[in-house]
Amino acid sequence: MSALILFNKPYGVLCQFTGEPGRETLAGYIPVPGVYAAGRLDTDSEGLLVLTGDGALQARIADPRHKLAKTYLVQVEGVPDEPALAALRGGLDLGDFVTRPCQARLVPEPEWLWPRNPPIRERKSIPTSWIEIVLKEGKNRQVRRMTAKMGFPTLRLVRVRIGEWSIDGMAPGEWREIAVAPLGRSAAPMPSPHPQRRSSFRRDATPLYGRPPRKS
Repeated sequence: MSALILFNKPYGVLCQFTGEPGRETLAGYIPVPGVYAAGRLDTDSEGLLVLTGDGALQARIADPRHKLAKTYLVQVEGVPDEPALAALRGGLDLGDFVTRPCQARLVPEPEWLWPRNPPIRERKSIPTSWIEIVLKEGKNRQVRRMTAKMGFPTLRLVRVRIGEWSIDGMAPGEWREIAVAPLGRSAAPMPSPHPQRRSSFRRDATPLYGRPPRKS
C-alpha cells in the first residue's frame, strides 16, 4: 500500500519545496519530508495537486499514457459558442503540438468557489464565462493556450479533479493523506499525522467541488 497527498494549491504558490526569497512554496503548507509533486500546476493556477514519495506512483500519475483524466474549471473572457467548444473538444494545433480530443462544456459560475487572492482583472465591457475542460494530457500551460487559440483568454484556472481524486472537502491551502492500493485504486483515507494549514476559507459558506450547495 502506497500513500499520497492531495493538496488544494492556492494561487501564487510554486509547485516545489524550494524557491526564490519571498515566493510561496509547498514547504509553507506541507510539512511532510520526501514527497514530490506528481505532475505540475502553474503558479497562477489553483486547485488539486497530487504529491507522493513513491517514484513509480509519481511517474504513473504524471504520465499521460496512463490516461488519468484531469478536470479544470476555467473562467474565460467572452462567451464561447458551440462551434468554439466543438473546436476545443476536437483538438487544436498549437504550433508545437496538436491537442488530443477532450471534453469541454459551458457551466454556470460555481457558487461554491472561493474568492481568488488577488482577484482577477475583468473588463466591464466584456462578459466572462466558465468552461469545464477534461484532458487526458497536460502540456505546459495547455489549457490557457487552448482557450487563447479560440479567442477566449483564460482569467482563472482551477483544477478540481485528477482521476478519482478531487479537492472536495479541502479549503485552499489544506491537504490530506490517503492510501493507494495497487493499480492506483484508492483505499480509505489515512489519518494525517501532520496538522493541516489553517485557512480563513469558510467551509460552511462555500461548499467545495462535488458538493453543490443545497437549494431551499
